[in-house]
Amino acid sequence: MNPSTLTVLTLIIFVLALALFLIAGQTRKATGMPGGRVIYADTSRWNSLDKPLTDPELGLTGKPDYLVEQGEQVIPVEVKSSQIGQTPYDSHILQLGAYCVLVERLFGKRPPYGILHYPNRTFAIDFTTELEDAVFAIVWEMQEHGRSKAPDRSHEAPERCARCGFRSACDQSLRI
Repeated sequence: MNPSTLTVLTLIIFVLALALFLIAGQTRKATGMPGGRVIYADTSRWNSLDKPLTDPELGLTGKPDYLVEQGEQVIPVEVKSSQIGQTPYDSHILQLGAYCVLVERLFGKRPPYGILHYPNRTFAIDFTTELEDAVFAIVWEMQEHGRSKAPDRSHEAPERCARCGFRSACDQSLRI
């Protein structure tokens, strides 16, 4: 192979590599995923994990869609399927806050933020002491209600029950 052909091939390979790198960055940005290594995934696109993140001392359990490791940090990512307006729902922020609490307790690393991704917007939600306190307040309130009587699960949507990540451990799951 002559030197000019080798130079042209090298240039073509370089341009293709650069194009693929840019496309990958745009795809990552469109999905709302932060840069880093995915260390946990619970979505239909991946094999579902059998065990959720659990803190028995706090009585808190959850299955974030992704956990992304960025250096020393672990960032929870929750992907929602519905469109959103200017701000995320409070319940979604509290859910993400609960995942941040679980990450800190299980990995020993406090996430500085978590990601809420909707089809039309992505939000980086700071894991502040105020959000952490709100999560603890809700957990304690739920525990107080739970002591009086265990609530029945809602089974108005059998398809939702069939896809529930806790179905195998639920004593009220529908056997569809």
